[in-house]
Amino acid sequence: MEKKANNQSHSSRKVEAKPSAAEGLRELFIDELKDIIYAERALVKALPKMANNATDASLKTAIEEHLAVTENQVERLVKVFDLLGESNRGVKCDAMEGLLKEGESILEETEAGPVRDAGIISASQKIEHYEIASYGTLVAFAKILGEEEVAGLLQETLDEEKQADAKLSETAYHSINIEAAEEE
Repeated sequence: MEKKANNQSHSSRKVEAKPSAAEGLRELFIDELKDIIYAERALVKALPKMANNATDASLKTAIEEHLAVTENQVERLVKVFDLLGESNRGVKCDAMEGLLKEGESILEETEAGPVRDAGIISASQKIEHYEIASYGTLVAFAKILGEEEVAGLLQETLDEEKQADAKLSETAYHSINIEAAEEE
């Protein structure tokens, strides 16, 4: 019983902020933008490997198309930083690093074919969901801060991320997951 009480008090401790912590919503907004631009740039580097390891032609095409979209998203983010008068230098995104590492593990732990393709879709959708959550928050922050043009640019990217997720789901449900299950 005492151990449980100690765990509860440990997990409910107040967290001390770093000296560089954001003090206001605008600072948090900029910090989150620096996080997502790093994430998108890391994804641009990772997508070609995912495409090269996909065996399903429609999946390979979807990844290649998303690479071009992601490159445009990076350009759009650079425009956002310009509009805000901020540097577009990214800050390491631990979440994307972890998601990409997980995707790499899937490639290493599966044989080429439908099962690996299903794993690529799984990893890709996790990335898309992270991006959807990030852009949804960024759009809300931009609107609250009165940055309507920035909000519009971020909304455009959010819509693209949702489309990419839907396309991955469609590819998985209509062929790849079925083929992977048949390999059993």
